[in-house]
Formats: sequence, structure tokens, C-alpha cells
Amino acid sequence: MSFFDFFKLPDINQELLAFHNTKEGVLLDVRTPEEYKEGHIPGSKNVPLRSLYEGTPATQLQTPVFVYCHSGARSRQAVILLKKMGYTNVKNIGGIASYTGKVEK
Repeated sequence: MSFFDFFKLPDINQELLAFHNTKEGVLLDVRTPEEYKEGHIPGSKNVPLRSLYEGTPATQLQTPVFVYCHSGARSRQAVILLKKMGYTNVKNIGGIASYTGKVEK
């Protein structure tokens, strides 16, 4: 792993394949409700990053959680926060800006 690998963002399209192949996984969109209404990945749950500081999402600590935002920056923060809360299987999958599939509104 090189120094620059630290800055490399995940490929949301590839990571969504992993989500769809994961039993009982949760897809978490940590953007604002306004951003979520403009378009989101089907099957995702909107839990804004701001609200994560107020409490935990209603899921088991071992549940696989796949987190995305617009660019990958807020989802990176959310993953760090969720791990501090005790979640053991969380992954930043990047940003919807790179998503090539259909969105729901």
C-alpha cells in the first residue's frame, strides 16, 4: 500500500455489488434529507451525518453497513464515528457522484 492509496476513493459501483451480495446488509446515505430527495440509490436509508452524532442507527452492531454520501468525505467521517460507537462491519463505499446506476427520487 502506497501513501497515495490512503487518498483513493472506493468505487461505489463495485462496492454496491458487494452490498447486494451481503445478507442483511444496510445501505446508509449520510447526506442531508434535501440531497436524498434529489436522488438516492434504491434501497438506501437516509441517516444524515449530523444525526449520527445524536444517536446510533437502529441496527445491530454486527450488521454489515455500507455508507455513502456525495463524494465520499462525509461517509468516511460516518464510518469513523460508527466504529467508535461499536459497529464492527462498516465500510465507506464512496460517493453517489460516481454512481452510474438508476436513482430514486
